[in-house]
Amino acid sequence: MKKAILSTFLLLTSASFSFAADIVDTAVAAGSFKTLVSLVQKAGLVETLKGAGPFTVFAPTDEAFAKVPKATLDMLAANPDKLKTVLTYHVVGAKAMAADVKSGPVTTVSGQKAKLTAKGGKVMIDKANVVKADIGCDNGVIHVIDAVVLPKL
Repeated sequence: MKKAILSTFLLLTSASFSFAADIVDTAVAAGSFKTLVSLVQKAGLVETLKGAGPFTVFAPTDEAFAKVPKATLDMLAANPDKLKTVLTYHVVGAKAMAADVKSGPVTTVSGQKAKLTAKGGKVMIDKANVVKADIGCDNGVIHVIDAVVLPKL
């Protein structure tokens, strides 16, 4: 009887806790960011995005990367510095939930400024729309976007 009560207690207490993952593990688990994760690995940014943060990542889906011309992707894949610049342009060095986003320029981890727009409950970075917001991670937040945003290279 005591064993059954203890087992039930352990089951209930473990079920009541949810463990968040870091930004990279969350992106991998989602399954819709294969291109992004591959490029993050190629650029050597995995450890950075697994770090303490906090980070806000505007994460293009595989469909968003499919809209980028193949020649542009090939150029980025062949040039690690430019690839790193593009990827870090999608990252802000602070945790910002969608409701906290204010319209205006924001400095990205790349050092360049991106334009954030918050209007009518919708959020954009440059010309990309946030299509799913506020995916919490233990080191920040992911906002899914429908396009790859490209900084000046």
